[in-house]
Amino acid sequence: MPMNEEPKWYILHTYSGYEAMVKDSLEKLIENNNLGDYIVDLKIPMEQVIEEKNGKRKIVDRKLLPCYVFIKMIYTNQIWYYVTSTRGVTGFCGPQGRPIPMKPEEIRKMKLEDPAFDEFDFKVGDTVSVEDGALKGFIGTIKEINETSKKVKITTMMFGRSTDADVEFLQIKKVDATIPEPSED
Repeated sequence: MPMNEEPKWYILHTYSGYEAMVKDSLEKLIENNNLGDYIVDLKIPMEQVIEEKNGKRKIVDRKLLPCYVFIKMIYTNQIWYYVTSTRGVTGFCGPQGRPIPMKPEEIRKMKLEDPAFDEFDFKVGDTVSVEDGALKGFIGTIKEINETSKKVKITTMMFGRSTDADVEFLQIKKVDATIPEPSED
């Protein structure tokens, strides 16, 4: 592995419905050619949704971005050749089929990596501002911290009422203000 190179995330375009087959083929390619130092990770972003069929509800996994596979690798011409020669791959997303690394904010939004929380210094009772997601712009007080799921439960004012909400560590930022307790009329 080149010592000065860090693996980066890239986007592969595949034929429709071939995402899992491409991922499996690339995993075999890595194993057969000893490319573990060059191709570090492969992901197909999924989400769980509830579908109703014949009156029954069922939780199913659905691809967030059909026809795309995310690959974390060190780019070389040889690796590019191996990957683009894989059955089902139409090419990398980028000019003339040459890959462009994803930006850190794109990686974070796609949740491709679990961020390190070395600087997590929140405690119950801290006032925080929500910086991302559905509650962006709200200010609340931390009520519970769940280290396992990397989420906190905050109490915030919504429509004139005190409301609890779960938000991820990455979505909050500490503020130095205190919010007033809701008055009951």
